[in-house]
Amino acid sequence: MYESEDAELYDLIHQGRGKDYATESAQVARLILAEKPDATSLLDVACGTGEHLQHLSGTFPDVAGLDLSEDMLLAAKERLPDVPLHLGDMSDFDLGREFDAVTCLFSSIGHMRTTEDLETALRRFARHTVPGGVLVVDPWWFPETFLPGYVAGDVIRAPGRTIARVSHASLEGNATRMDVHYLVAANHAGVRHLAESTLITLFTRDEYEQAFRRAGWAPTYLEEGPTARGLFVGVRD
Repeated sequence: MYESEDAELYDLIHQGRGKDYATESAQVARLILAEKPDATSLLDVACGTGEHLQHLSGTFPDVAGLDLSEDMLLAAKERLPDVPLHLGDMSDFDLGREFDAVTCLFSSIGHMRTTEDLETALRRFARHTVPGGVLVVDPWWFPETFLPGYVAGDVIRAPGRTIARVSHASLEGNATRMDVHYLVAANHAGVRHLAESTLITLFTRDEYEQAFRRAGWAPTYLEEGPTARGLFVGVRD
């Protein structure tokens, strides 16, 4: 969905649904500093439009972002004009430097399709983290916590436009099939329909933890995360 002009809808939708980027970022920062109190640099993988990164930059003076979408990065650049933002795939990127911490939030890690893909991404994160550095990963649901058939609906109102969002989640193999439809009504553009269908892998907790260890991380799973899915915190060996 979020291509060209539609990238600007991303923040409106998720803020309208109650996503609290400031609170989430503060929790992530506390977890990082608990493991590495001297951390000053951070890379946010799958940074999107830079909402988390904007808040994290208040704690970590040296930040950078990475995302697969050029349009998301353009939106992030407007928000963070002085922050290095890189176009790249989380499983295959090389920025030529290390950070004290790496984050991968908003369940973006679930776009890895296999445990091999998952491990590859976690190895990339490790290559960009100093020894003793910290990784915070927001996972997707585990197979036993996913609810097939779950539906959601929201109406978001902003100046000059109203957005209606409905979604349906189904089980497809070892993944969630998320079908989402939007109606966007704007003052001068009328009403248009947008749709997206995405696969997000249902890795088990054990698969996550084994992939972390094989990639050089000592992982801890915390049930108390920004969402009901919890968080993985890894310390680089």
